[in-house]
Amino acid sequence: MNNQFNPDLVSSHVTVRDGTRIGYSLYGGTRNPIRVVLVHSLAMDRHFWTPVVQKLLPRASVLAIDARGHGASDKAAGPYTVPLFAQDVHDVVAALQFQPVLIAGASMGGCVALQLAATCPDICTAVGLIDTTAWYGETASQDWNARAQKAETGGLAPLVDFQATRWFSDAFRADHPDVLQRCVDTFLRNDVAAFAATGRMLGDFDGRALMPDVKVPCCVIVGEEDYAATPAMARALHAGIAGSTLVEVPKARHLTPLETPDVVAAELHTLLDRAHCAR
Repeated sequence: MNNQFNPDLVSSHVTVRDGTRIGYSLYGGTRNPIRVVLVHSLAMDRHFWTPVVQKLLPRASVLAIDARGHGASDKAAGPYTVPLFAQDVHDVVAALQFQPVLIAGASMGGCVALQLAATCPDICTAVGLIDTTAWYGETASQDWNARAQKAETGGLAPLVDFQATRWFSDAFRADHPDVLQRCVDTFLRNDVAAFAATGRMLGDFDGRALMPDVKVPCCVIVGEEDYAATPAMARALHAGIAGSTLVEVPKARHLTPLETPDVVAAELHTLLDRAHCAR
């Protein structure tokens, strides 16, 4: 995305409370009272959201953040936790005086959004939980640790084929090789230690107790072919968050903000409507 598309684009860093620098892009400035914060999935960066941001502007100002250990943010040593990532988002929002916000996240970012919405209701007007879960299941810690160890031993390249088939449907990969390649390139730029720490973080995350504490309007979005954060996991989120909505996107897999940005953006616009009515 370039400044011709949005002249009010600022990309910079905020130093959060433990000294880590968190990278961000702010689209549309801070004058607009309608504000959205977006947190990307594991091993992606804030540019993951470009197709969705284009569809949220100019109605909302949008803040896209590079999670700790990703993109232009510092690759601070682990271990990482989801509450720590949510604290980073809180600190960036506070530093930019950007609250209150609709917080939305994809996959890993959805875990962070759930954490923030449940524990910082003073800054959240709504929450979008996309391709995500409150809990990856009984074997999650072992499964994510095995993936982290594989990266630590052999690097990220051997994981690409595994990731690509999870990210997108077969048809989308065939029809949009440019999008797939950008994701692969972003994935391979990751710091291995940070990737491993983030994976272990997700394996250890259990946010099921957070769901009843989400009191703001919430939408849950999942691809019907997602086998990374499954439709069953999305339905559990929907069941656990009072008043939430659920959309299962036909023929899509794990990265719906890239595979079906129109659907994701439309649901976020509806969520903004609901947040306005709830105030």
